[in-house]
Formats: sequence, C-alpha cells, structure tokens
Amino acid sequence: MNLEQLRNKTVLLLGKSRAFASDEFEEQLRLHAIALVRDSDTNKEPFALIIEGKMMSPYEQQASDALYEKKAAPFIGIDPFEELLARNINEESLLMALKLGRDKERLLAFLKNGALSDRFFLRLVKLYDFNGEDFFENDANRDVTAALIERFYENIERNHNVQYATLGLMHLVAQTSEPLLLETLVSLEPLRKALQNEEKSANVSILLSIASRPAASQEILGLFVKNGSLALQKIVACREDCPKRLQEKLYETKEKQIRECLSKNPALTLELSQKLLPEYGANIAAHRVLDREFFELFFEGFAPSLASNLSLDAWMQQRLFEKGDFEVLYALACNKALEANLWERLFEKGDVKISEALFANEAAPQEKLRDTLKEERYHEALACNGNSPKDVLQELSHSQNPEVLQALAKNENTPIEVLYQLGLESRFERFVKENKTFGKHIQTHNIGWQV
Repeated sequence: MNLEQLRNKTVLLLGKSRAFASDEFEEQLRLHAIALVRDSDTNKEPFALIIEGKMMSPYEQQASDALYEKKAAPFIGIDPFEELLARNINEESLLMALKLGRDKERLLAFLKNGALSDRFFLRLVKLYDFNGEDFFENDANRDVTAALIERFYENIERNHNVQYATLGLMHLVAQTSEPLLLETLVSLEPLRKALQNEEKSANVSILLSIASRPAASQEILGLFVKNGSLALQKIVACREDCPKRLQEKLYETKEKQIRECLSKNPALTLELSQKLLPEYGANIAAHRVLDREFFELFFEGFAPSLASNLSLDAWMQQRLFEKGDFEVLYALACNKALEANLWERLFEKGDVKISEALFANEAAPQEKLRDTLKEERYHEALACNGNSPKDVLQELSHSQNPEVLQALAKNENTPIEVLYQLGLESRFERFVKENKTFGKHIQTHNIGWQV
C-alpha cells in the first residue's frame, strides 16, 4: 500500500492515533488529500481503508466487527499506517514550517513520535531551543532529552528510568557507533555551552567521552580543535585518526601539554616528529608507528623508548636486541609485540628482572607460564599476565601473598569464581569491582547499569 492510492478518498479511524497527535494525524492526511472519518461516522461509506487505532471503545469494536463481516474495506492497524504516514512526510517542508512557525509544542510532539526515522529525528532535535537551560532543567527539556535517549539507548528496558538521568547520555555516547548521533549531541545547546569549560561537570564529561569515541567524525574533531577546551584538544591530539591539518593547528597553539600529547600520537607526521624530537623524542620513539625511516631516526638516541614501541617488526627487534643494553633488553621483555624467538633468547640471559617482565608479558608462550608456576618468585608476574591459562590463575588464587592476589583481582582473564572469592575481602573488593570482566558478568546477569 502507498498513500497515493488513497488520494481523494476517505479512510475511517476507529479509536485513536498513537504516534501522531490527533490534530497532526489529520493534518498529515490532509496534506495527502485523504479525507478522515472518525468512529462516530461509520455509516458514511464507502471507505478506502479502515484503521484500527488504540483505545477502541466497545462500540468501536462492534463497529469494526460489523464492517469486517460485510467486507466494507481493507483493514490496517494504527502502527503500520502511522509508519507509512511517517515515511511519506515531506521532511524539508516540515522542517521549514517548524522553523518559521516556531511552534514548540508541535516540534515536541514530533520528537516524541516513534514512527519517525532516526535520521529525521536527529534533524528535528537540532531545531529544539533549550532556552539556555540544561538537558533536564525543565519539563520540556527533560522530555526532549528522554526521547533522545529512549530512541538510541541499547537495551533500555534493562535500565529503568535511565532516560531521565545524565548518566543515560553518558551511556548513550559509550554505546554508539553512529557519527551522526554524536554530531547531533555536540550541536545541542547544553553541550555547545560546555565546549570551552575546563571545570568538572556532567556536560564536560560527556564532551570528553565524545572526543574519545572512535565514531567521533572529522567534523567533531575539527570543532574541538577550533573551539574546544584544552582537555578536548589534548584528546584529539592523541587520536591516531587526527589528520595532518588538525595536527598542525594543534602544534601552532604552542601549548606545552598539547605538544606532549601530539608526541604520543601513533600517526604523528614526519614534519612534526622532527620539530618535536628535541623535547619529546622519547615519547615519539615509544608511540609512533614505525617504518625503517622512523626507526633509524630514533635508533641511536632513543633505543630504550624505541624498544617499547608496539609496532616493532622482527628486524627492528633484532637490531635492538643486538645492542645488549639492559634498559633496551628490559623494554623488549615488556613489549607485547615481542617475537617468540626473542622471548626465548631474552629468557636465556638469566636476569631475574628481565625474566619477571617476560612472564608478565602476554606474548609469553603458555607452556612456559605453566612451567613457571613452581617458581614462587614469578607468581606475581603470572598473576598479572592477561594471557596466563585459567588453571594457572586458579592455582594462584590459593597464594598467601597479597600482591599476587591483588594482581589476580585486576587481571581480566581471572576466572569469575575467583573474582567473586577475592571480592569478599575488603582489601581486594575495589580491584574486583573495577575489573572489566567482572563488570560484564554483572551486566549479563541483569545487575547494575547496561553500557
């Protein structure tokens, strides 16, 4: 069915509309040249369509049954019909009418209309005027914000009333992978007002979260560089997807903290690397994604930092190993990208400190981790290794060493039953609660907030 088939015809509505307010429902039909007859005029046949709305009275139900019995017209439920109506809205005309008419009540009604597409909803919400107040500061603002959260929040039925709390916006940002949603949030007045705010507040926290999200678009990053606070600019400066033009703008601020963040950017341009090298060479060597040119640039002066870089290939690791310097070897032993053959050669050095780093390294072969269980001096290293086999971690839970038990409480690979056991002790309770694996387990069992 399409609305064009109903043009210049009459439809009957039994009951009430659901997504559209009564007047708006009739107005949308009028725009399509469709006449509407309500339940009190069921004798005005013929009807091109009969719509079964919500809250039908016993009289309306009887009328519906009689009309169905005599096959007076095709029937349709209110929900699919309103979805059809919503799909056929002339968006540009409606947006223009709402802008010119400044009809806040009509706009509010549309924002509460679940039949509208997400994309159109986001266009509409940008029209809403918060009147200088916060998201939940008055009834209208609260209703709009709640409608926004309800529409996009995942599994909202598991978080009762989260749409009425700022935490709901924080969760929404953490959940989404939609750049358009983040762009819309940033455009709303309460967040625009917080852009340059350096003080702690809920809206500042939302902006900082947006700045960290992979879904934050280049438009958002550009806005934060141009008009954002120092805290926002620092986050953008660290992002690997920060483009060359924004890196250069950030560098030109001459702000020391921003330049330090740039020096830790894995995608820092060669030009800026050379400019920042005298002051931040160690940072760049440790974080910049390496090719041979970058490796040679930092090999002599910053070898220990270079040895901690996760993008080292086998040739680069071998070059660093051959230097024989303890700091370089220790940094290699800690590097999660360590090649298996170099793990063995570093272990053969027999140095306890290097060996501790090797057993704490997730690149360690699991058979080596099991073999080391009998050596108590390496228990803490095994307990903090996210790649330690679960049976090894289970065995370590019987340790009397509080440092080993604390490492287990923090380890996201520790079995849930061990985490429960550790959580019963006050000295480890906080570490268990902060453990992401434990948090996901709690969420899976409908306890706490769903993020």
